[in-house]
Amino acid sequence: MTLHVTNTLTGDREPFEPQDPENVLLYYCGLTVSDPPHLGHARSWVHVDVMHRWLEHLGYDVRHVENFTDVNEKIVARVGEDDLGEDEASVAESYIEHTLADMRSLNLLRAEVYPRVSEHVPEIVDLVETLIEKGYAYESNGSVYFDVTSFDEYGKLSNQELDEIESQGDPDERTEKRHPADFALWKAGSVDENAVHEHRHEGVDHGDHAPEGQTWESPWGEGRPGWHIECSAMSMTHLDETLDLHVGGRDLVFPHHENEIAQSEAATDQQFANYWLHCELFQMDDEKMSSSLGNFVTVDEAVDQWGTNVLRTFLTAGSYNSKQLYSDETIAEAEERWDRLERAYDAAVEAVDSTAARTKVDDESLRAAVDDARDSFVEAMNDDFNTREAQSALLSIATAVNSHLEDRSAFDYRGLRRAVDTLEELGAVLGLSFVGETTGTADLAGDVVDLVLDVREQERADGNYGRADELRDELEALGIEVQDTDDGASYRLPSGK
Repeated sequence: MTLHVTNTLTGDREPFEPQDPENVLLYYCGLTVSDPPHLGHARSWVHVDVMHRWLEHLGYDVRHVENFTDVNEKIVARVGEDDLGEDEASVAESYIEHTLADMRSLNLLRAEVYPRVSEHVPEIVDLVETLIEKGYAYESNGSVYFDVTSFDEYGKLSNQELDEIESQGDPDERTEKRHPADFALWKAGSVDENAVHEHRHEGVDHGDHAPEGQTWESPWGEGRPGWHIECSAMSMTHLDETLDLHVGGRDLVFPHHENEIAQSEAATDQQFANYWLHCELFQMDDEKMSSSLGNFVTVDEAVDQWGTNVLRTFLTAGSYNSKQLYSDETIAEAEERWDRLERAYDAAVEAVDSTAARTKVDDESLRAAVDDARDSFVEAMNDDFNTREAQSALLSIATAVNSHLEDRSAFDYRGLRRAVDTLEELGAVLGLSFVGETTGTADLAGDVVDLVLDVREQERADGNYGRADELRDELEALGIEVQDTDDGASYRLPSGK
């Protein structure tokens, strides 16, 4: 069975054929690190992670690169907020640390590298110089713009005609550009104060002057990279001139991905990416979940409240390219589905390890149900990473296990072992872990830790420092990091709790 994907570039469902039959080059447009990651980011992360896992399951070596945009006016707008830092680089560092912790809490496979814009300015400058030399870009007042009229296929991803495209970029760029749709590759000077003001959080006062962003020297003067050029430079630096899979949010098709194609292909004369996959947006009521709208649930809040397995069950309940609604009802449905899977798995493990599991007990219906579920799972994942149907296949195993265990005094050892192994193997493709995660809610786990820390503080107050240290050591043996501060002890639950 061959993996088929829906390619935004062609609009068709196509068989997936990487350039190298053994390797896949996968690039995902990562975050602009200007706010805590929210469930909208988590949804894309989890689906890219599932793609990564399934491609490895199929036998490919996956080279997965995901960038951090750490140079942006949104980041500058956070300077001075909540002790994030007093300059753009410090704020970005704070949010990158937060983001990496959230990634681990979601049980994501690590990318090969997480390149940052600030570390790749030389590569960006080289790429801009190439575009100027080849006649696709021009300098104007210290800035450099891509000439969209010079690239004949501009609009091929978003299916837009050039005459219908509105002006791109800041209004003050219009007098510098030859065509309204031309976009900036390099911006002269520091970040625009108006852009910083636009992205400030309400109630934050920077005084008379907005904080300044980082700048770098270039052949055109001091300035900053444009937004679109960064992904082209970083993906080609760490992967190749042609990618197999380029994944990102649906809202990035235009202008970001359209501009990536234009500047990359103009520079290399090669197709930039063979397959473009776009994750649909996360809905809260009638709006997409976004940092700019302020209608979001952060990743750490969600993991703390529901745990990793429930959250991943929820996020994979819909396929990557279908819209998904966040609500109390949809979360409750995910909790129920994960509970069914976990209870069936635990019951199967208990039964297969019991004396009632027998060599000569055969339940053909159980074995057939597990085999059918595996076939259905494979078919679903090869059908454009259809996680919704893949999840349904796992639930059918739970149903078969429960049916087998009902009103029996002897169990089919081989059938149950096959069910356990299949749940572990295929559940891992969806990033679900049947071993090692606490049952119940993470809130309860946090309450227990708080109680232990209260006892520890009382022991310290009574002078029983040895017992207090023992309690700390016992918590850390469970993977719970305890940090003593002037305001008392803080902690972080292990990944997945």
